[in-house]
Amino acid sequence: MTREQDDLYEAVNGEWLSKTVIPADKAAAGGFAELRDGVEEKMKHDLSQMAAGEASVPFPELATALTFYRLAADFASRDAAGVTPATTWLAQLAAVPTIADFNTHAAGLARAQFAMPFSLSVTPDMKDTTHNVVRIAGPSPILPDPTYYGEARGDKLMATWTDMAKALLAATDLPERAQTQYVVDALAFDNRVAHHVKTRVQWADRVKSYNPQSMADVARQFGDFDFTAFAKAMLPSVPERVIVADPAWLASFTEIFNAHNYPEYLHSAYVQGLIAAAPYLSDSLRQTGDAYDEARAGNPEPVDQPTQAYELTNLDFAEPIGVYYGRKYFGEAAKANVIDLVKQMIATYKRRIRNSDWLSAPTKEKAVTKLDTMGLRMGYPDAPHPMYSELTVDPSLDLWTNARNLASFKQAYQLRQLDSPVDRTVWAMPGHLVNACYRSSWNDITFPAAILQAPFYSLEHTPSQNFGGIGAVIAHEISHGFDNNGAQFDEHGNMVNWWTDADYAHFKALTNAMIDQFDGLETEAGKVNGRLVVSENIADAGGLAAAADTAMHLEHPDMQAFFRSWARIWGQKTRIERQQLLLATDVHAPHPLRANIQPRNLDEWYTAFNVQPTDGMYLAPDKRIHIW
Repeated sequence: MTREQDDLYEAVNGEWLSKTVIPADKAAAGGFAELRDGVEEKMKHDLSQMAAGEASVPFPELATALTFYRLAADFASRDAAGVTPATTWLAQLAAVPTIADFNTHAAGLARAQFAMPFSLSVTPDMKDTTHNVVRIAGPSPILPDPTYYGEARGDKLMATWTDMAKALLAATDLPERAQTQYVVDALAFDNRVAHHVKTRVQWADRVKSYNPQSMADVARQFGDFDFTAFAKAMLPSVPERVIVADPAWLASFTEIFNAHNYPEYLHSAYVQGLIAAAPYLSDSLRQTGDAYDEARAGNPEPVDQPTQAYELTNLDFAEPIGVYYGRKYFGEAAKANVIDLVKQMIATYKRRIRNSDWLSAPTKEKAVTKLDTMGLRMGYPDAPHPMYSELTVDPSLDLWTNARNLASFKQAYQLRQLDSPVDRTVWAMPGHLVNACYRSSWNDITFPAAILQAPFYSLEHTPSQNFGGIGAVIAHEISHGFDNNGAQFDEHGNMVNWWTDADYAHFKALTNAMIDQFDGLETEAGKVNGRLVVSENIADAGGLAAAADTAMHLEHPDMQAFFRSWARIWGQKTRIERQQLLLATDVHAPHPLRANIQPRNLDEWYTAFNVQPTDGMYLAPDKRIHIW
């Protein structure tokens, strides 16, 4: 039997892991996945009852969601319509055979939800979060990350994507020769994109995505594409500057998209549009269109029809569904108890910062101010955001047309915010999501109702267990305000340097130590990239340290229960394909490493289990990293 001193994750989760079988339509089981599945089952049951008239619908925004859900669940109508809803929409591309035509119709195509050779959005200005700005970036490549290209794993996935694209095209009325050419061109366009956009590791450094450029400079780099005319058509006003998230991509835009290779983009837009539509079409087409995502995640089978209907509805109506979930399933007693935990964690964090032996007094003062002003969103919003009251679903139209109409409305609504103050009432996550987050530009933390349950939290758990579970997660999100990204934003969410030079240099050294602690660690899916996961590891380190410190101040602390609870929340069995995907693209370290590495940095760990130098979970004192 594995001892905690040798492998905490295995000691706590090993027996469960040996007995657990991952469902055929899932990529993982246990932990987060089990909670998500439980929430999903509740919501599928409740939505189906309300849709059938067997239960009352509590508010109008949910009624709109249910209209969409009925269309999504009506597979008889979806099967009868076949591919027609997609091909009718895709026929619009015939009107833009040249780049000159595209310049004339680009805004209309964007509103109709065709894939553009770039993305345009409105977002808070990272240096002045009271105002919104325009942000542009490149398109996403087909494969999960540019690093997949030229590797065996990428070749295998691309073969699956190619077969899927061919199968979907075969359902259209395109001639066979055209079908072949469309796939060839889509692959050629994607290959250029993949060689000019950022990798996930580069995106992980959030500050480097803030690159203001004048509108004139941006428009010039778009070459044959008239970006100024597009901006005039899409935005309420044309800004004097634009935030370029990926300057290297923009500088190479004319290599990706120009009059010569425009047909490749056009054919790519057709293929990508057909793939995007597939989930909303007949059952056979939606299963065909799932093939690539299933291969990427390691799912042997597609989800069943009721699950898919719920998933599609959740894409557009997550917040109303989350409000419903929160009102029905989240107790006020639990909410009050967790709010108390948050206050305890913030108090601990302030004490630890004030007692820090490496921060100077001015930096400590700024850090405490940031904690004092940190916003808290607990459970679920009181009501859905006002935008949802404006959404409409027309039951006389097909599912795909309604989905596009919803996307078009949301796109227009979001772009209209350019000339409005930043809306700080927006929640980052819906109430039924099993997750939590920190937003640096808002300086707030969000804890949806769905994560506030076992194994993370329970009124039946001991305080030590809850501190090792939800307490550490709460402190983790607080820590994001002081990770390598969050540390560069002040109490108002503005990207401002509030550090002394000496303090920040020391923090950078500790950050590099955390990178080195994880970089190259072996897993069954491959090696960890320390730079990709550093922000989450800093948050894990700070969160676990603050939670352990808080637990130690209990009248009767049980630190063995604390660390077992920490390991239990990471217990998850995941398919190898999913592990490989996450290892390459996810900013979080693999679950076993999250459970095992951070305790070794804490003195409380060695006392709790009397860990000795000969034990597997021992780390020499001079190797232990203490940041927060």
